[in-house]
Amino acid sequence: MTEENKENKAPEAKPEVQALPNTYKFLIGEKMGMTQIFDAAGNLHAVTVVKAGPCRVAYTRTKEKDGYQAVCLGFGHKKEKNAYKAELGLAKKFNSPALRHLKEFRVADLAGAAQGQTAGVERFAEGEWVDLQGVSKGHGFAGGMKRHNFKGQPASHGASDRERAPGSLGSRRSLGRVLPGQRMAGHYGVETVSVQKVKILKVIPEENLLLVGSGIPGATGSTVYITLTNKRTPKPPAAPSSKKGKKEVVKAAGKPAAKK
Repeated sequence: MTEENKENKAPEAKPEVQALPNTYKFLIGEKMGMTQIFDAAGNLHAVTVVKAGPCRVAYTRTKEKDGYQAVCLGFGHKKEKNAYKAELGLAKKFNSPALRHLKEFRVADLAGAAQGQTAGVERFAEGEWVDLQGVSKGHGFAGGMKRHNFKGQPASHGASDRERAPGSLGSRRSLGRVLPGQRMAGHYGVETVSVQKVKILKVIPEENLLLVGSGIPGATGSTVYITLTNKRTPKPPAAPSSKKGKKEVVKAAGKPAAKK
């Protein structure tokens, strides 16, 4: 190709990135912290701010090939030097930097889902109820009172070193050992914790923010998985029936005029 042809060649148009259909009610986000807001009725609510998305569909799982159906979302990016070759190869398929967090979400139907699509907060609406999952804060090696909420022992009668002791642990003579599962001191925290049936109080799509009316396990900056809950949720208040409205109109019309 000559230099003139190179100059006259138009730049290739990048393919448009499609959005994952809003019927897929799940997302990955980052916990930003807590604040408080007022609702329309003037009530004050403590809320957790979650920066949810935008996420990319890294790949899909099919029942014919993998034995189950799932959509894998990726959230955040990492430097190329810190990514594995498999992560770089996966990101190269849809021309994106390596993804930091990957999470598979099981689905009943894969209609409309494809690799490379984006997912944002527009799939959730104010008033919906979701389940939130995160990793709790680490507390290191903790005693029985802090780890299991034990009461402790009396501080009287000279028990100077028994106030925070857990108490007896053995099973006396019959077994003579500590049974598995006994609540004792040990590593506390860094566990996967789920908070179910939390209401979304506000959605800010231009900033990719969800404000949920509950605390979320984990430190600020930790990863949060958001899914639409399958629990029974409260029904919205019903509108007044037409019969009741007619009765009120009839009563108002039948009232005599007020004397001046």
